[in-house]
Amino acid sequence: QVQLVESGGGLVQAGDSLRLSCVASGRTFSGYAVAWFRQAPGKERESVAAISRGGGNRYYADSVKGRFTISRDNAKNTLYLQMNSLKPEDTAVYYCAAKAFSALDIPYPQGPYDYWGQGTQVTVSS
Repeated sequence: QVQLVESGGGLVQAGDSLRLSCVASGRTFSGYAVAWFRQAPGKERESVAAISRGGGNRYYADSVKGRFTISRDNAKNTLYLQMNSLKPEDTAVYYCAAKAFSALDIPYPQGPYDYWGQGTQVTVSS
């Protein structure tokens, strides 16, 4: 079992930046591929970014490519999402997720994921 706790969300204006963090506890963080998802009101949850267990490979949704950066610090058991040039359409609850039994160099943008955090709200005003 691994527990995930997100933080860093908030209310910002268009063009601003935020950095989300997801701290993992319970099992060895480096043993999991991890990812960020988001869900806006009335919409389905979507994959935003994913990173391989070893950190060497990443995936980004087209809508965030060039603006968001996913990274992980296995020594700190923490996953990050640096979000720059935020847009109102980035408004959503952001979730981190962890996948057990993952290959070292493969990100898993679609999962399936075994563990989820509780989410952190990001609101971008125009």
